[in-house]
Amino acid sequence: MTSWEQPIFSTRAHVFQIDPATKRNWIPAGKHALTVSYFYDATRNVYRIISLGGAKAIINSTVTPNMTFTKTSQKFGQWADSRANTVYGLGFASEQHLTQFAEKFQEVKEAARLAREKSQDGGELTSPALGLTAHQVPPSPLVSSNGPGDEKLFRSQSADAPGPAERERLRKMLSEGSVGEVQWEAEFFALQDSNNKLASALREANAAAAQWRQQLEAQRAEAERLRQRVAELEAQAATAEPPAVSEKEGPGQSLEQLEALVQTKDQEIQTLKSQTGGPREAPETAEHEETQQKVQELETRNAELEHQLRATERSLEEARVERERARAEVGRAAQLLDVRLFELSELREGLARLAEGAP
Repeated sequence: MTSWEQPIFSTRAHVFQIDPATKRNWIPAGKHALTVSYFYDATRNVYRIISLGGAKAIINSTVTPNMTFTKTSQKFGQWADSRANTVYGLGFASEQHLTQFAEKFQEVKEAARLAREKSQDGGELTSPALGLTAHQVPPSPLVSSNGPGDEKLFRSQSADAPGPAERERLRKMLSEGSVGEVQWEAEFFALQDSNNKLASALREANAAAAQWRQQLEAQRAEAERLRQRVAELEAQAATAEPPAVSEKEGPGQSLEQLEALVQTKDQEIQTLKSQTGGPREAPETAEHEETQQKVQELETRNAELEHQLRATERSLEEARVERERARAEVGRAAQLLDVRLFELSELREGLARLAEGAP
């Protein structure tokens, strides 16, 4: 972009280039929308489409009469540049912006055709689409199509050239703007890093919560199994009660029979005592007490795990809220950075025009 080139029209769009290897896939020029402008070179009487990404020219395409701008969707258009051996694509914020750019492309294309015909005829070099001669090209208003009501018109410089003090003030403004741009970029990357850290912490918390839920389900299953075991042991203990005493023997029984019956009953009593009576500290009773103790321990552990789960869910919710807040801050910072970069680009263009007109 030379000092003799005048801006005709500017807009904001996401810039893409066709993949040179596959010729099918699009490669984005950056994460954010860039300024795309039409320029008229008065010295060579040509029109160019230019988009800068920092100090690098992302698009530098000379418009020729045989070029065609194609709308491939409601918000996307493309054109092929045989000189650059590539295809450029632009993604706009709305269909209105795409229509404005396409109409301006057609106007510039027609102006380039008429300019070529005039140059071949040896006539005066003119800019038919804009009605401007090559030697008398006043600075055209730069229209920003960021949306309805957002148009910005930059008036041409005054006939009175700025003095040294004014130029020094403009240089200072440009320097401060560059410093501000660097600060905004640093803040933006810091917010991105914070967002990445929050996302990583959230993933770790989700994994820990899932593991705790699995442990809790396993503990609940174990507690239910132990409860069933306790119920079975209690049922077995209830069935082991000593049977009722037999009916009294009649008076007609002999003494030997009574003694034999007493001995038999004594043996039965001893057997029952060894099974259920007296020292019933049998293995089943000890197992029952141990099982009850395990159940109590498991219930305590379950309560602790439920408390930890609730605390984790609260932490997850707080992390989600913090992540959304950080994401909103990143979005606001990105938007503000786009605006600042666009303003700096406009300021640089204005300074270039002022410096060119200075004595």
